[in-house]
Amino acid sequence: MLDEKEYNRWINQAKHTLKSAIRDAEAGDYAWACFKAQQAAEYALKALLWGTGRPSYGHALIRLAREAGLAGEILEESARLDKYYTAPRYADMWSEGSPHEYYTKSEANEAIKYAQKIITHVEKEWRKLKSYKGESKKETEE
Repeated sequence: MLDEKEYNRWINQAKHTLKSAIRDAEAGDYAWACFKAQQAAEYALKALLWGTGRPSYGHALIRLAREAGLAGEILEESARLDKYYTAPRYADMWSEGSPHEYYTKSEANEAIKYAQKIITHVEKEWRKLKSYKGESKKETEE
């Protein structure tokens, strides 16, 4: 059974966080944009999992994507985004300097692009599930 309320809670957070990542990138806060892009993708993948009654915890996008039954480019994009979960947030991740010195506009833009693709893919999968469940329901009612 699909849980529309739970799905919407997570997917709305994904979209909100993606908008925040875009604002950070526009302001030159590339490290935070990368981290928030990872978070947006995480929320989207959890939307699919929680919405289908498979709550999942943790932050590894590649694992969440596999749990959701996703493959192909989504796994590649998830792996790329996973690298932005920890390093942008901790001042001691690099031997010298601070994290904000290590991230570029192109990385932020790429991370945002990947997060958007994952969100779009999740939304497409959700529509397919809803359509399928709707058809199954109609068949049982006849």
